[in-house]
Amino acid sequence: MKYKSTRGDVTGRTFEEALFTGYAADGRLILPETIPKIDAKELTSWAKLSYVELAKKIVPLYVDEDEIPSTDLSDIIDKAFSRFLVPGVSTIKRFPDGLNVMELFHGPTWSFKDLALSCVGQFLSYFLSKRKEHFIILGATSGDTGSSAIEAVRGQKWVDIVMLFPGGRKITKIQELQMTTVIEDNVHVFRVDGSVDDLDAPIKQCFRDHAFTKRHNLSSINSINWARIMVQTVHHIYAYLQISWMHHHIDLSDL
Repeated sequence: MKYKSTRGDVTGRTFEEALFTGYAADGRLILPETIPKIDAKELTSWAKLSYVELAKKIVPLYVDEDEIPSTDLSDIIDKAFSRFLVPGVSTIKRFPDGLNVMELFHGPTWSFKDLALSCVGQFLSYFLSKRKEHFIILGATSGDTGSSAIEAVRGQKWVDIVMLFPGGRKITKIQELQMTTVIEDNVHVFRVDGSVDDLDAPIKQCFRDHAFTKRHNLSSINSINWARIMVQTVHHIYAYLQISWMHHHIDLSDL
């Protein structure tokens, strides 16, 4: 699997390059060059898999074996989800009248973003420990991204994280404390004036200056990071398969 920018001026990038890229050199986002196709029979066979088992089916579709061998990738996913409070990572609760609710709050910070960022943190650690290279993660948060990103990389040798959040009660107290009470040396949290939209402007400016990001080894862990999007696809597919299985009917003939 190779990656390109949404504008198409940047092509042929590896997963590792996509992981460490905020915006591409042409100022656009990074996406796969092709979308993997899963036939109905295979997708149906995934219906009884656990969340972690399903992640181990989906993530390899986007990560080549020569970048992360399958055994290493399996270990990365296991480690990423090891701190979740329920064995299945996520659960689906059934209510009357066909209402189903998927619980995505069993991670370290009780945010759904823990599901993706826990994996992103392990990907960063994997590649940087091989490179013996230091990177700086730069981000701005309205609360849940910041604390989840910090938990994903806290204590890592090859990563420092710089996270900005808006002051003036614009985030909840517990979210602020989840960030400001982390004492690891690689975590740097700053409360600043303005809204989270105000904070996004200088962050975007940094990442659109490709020479600047390369010179300072900057990376993003915000929503523009492809690896986050990749892992987040798991809980959409998991929810569909689980609900279909609950109703004892899976019709995937149109896929």
